[in-house]
Amino acid sequence: MLFDMDGTLVDSEMLWDVALHELAAECGATLSAAGRLAMVGTQMAQTMRILHDDIGQPDRDPAPGAAWLDARIAELFRTDLRWRPGASTLLTAVRAAGIPTALVTSSGRGLVEVALDTLGRDAFDVVVCGDEVVSPKPHPEPYLTAARLLGVPIGRCVAVEDSPTGVASALAAGAAVLAVPGHVPLDPIDGVHQVTDLTAADLTLLAALLTGAR
Repeated sequence: MLFDMDGTLVDSEMLWDVALHELAAECGATLSAAGRLAMVGTQMAQTMRILHDDIGQPDRDPAPGAAWLDARIAELFRTDLRWRPGASTLLTAVRAAGIPTALVTSSGRGLVEVALDTLGRDAFDVVVCGDEVVSPKPHPEPYLTAARLLGVPIGRCVAVEDSPTGVASALAAGAAVLAVPGHVPLDPIDGVHQVTDLTAADLTLLAALLTGAR
């Protein structure tokens, strides 16, 4: 099993909303709704590019803003991080069944370490962070890396994702994909099974996704 983090297991996109709008205000500007949506599922470097383009400051140095954003999000993660519906129950069932499990996220290692205080450090056999791969999502590298580290063929893995960027990464890698749309709507995609939230997912569904019998 390969789980995305932001917007999939935890309802962190609302916290990113807070921090990103605050950062735009620090720059003397306002982040647009379209700009915010474009950031969902992206790595920090891309998030900063989108932010600065959206607020009309493309030449702004991204480093100070990225550092500010890292610190603010870590603060919010410590106090306000919440599970998405059904996510904790599904993850617990997967672990109880002895299924090799990876967290595959675009977030950086420092922030993920904070999130693991909520998710549980023993919940995953492998953690692949956005700053630990050469090519982040939507490239397939993060998911291929996770499957390799688990020692499981990618074709025998189910990836759970919420964003178009993450779904594209998992599909390109060759995993079966369960999508649970969050802040960004997902159009129907061949080979991708969608649920409203993870209360509708269980081990039977995950097995069916691998056999195509959903």
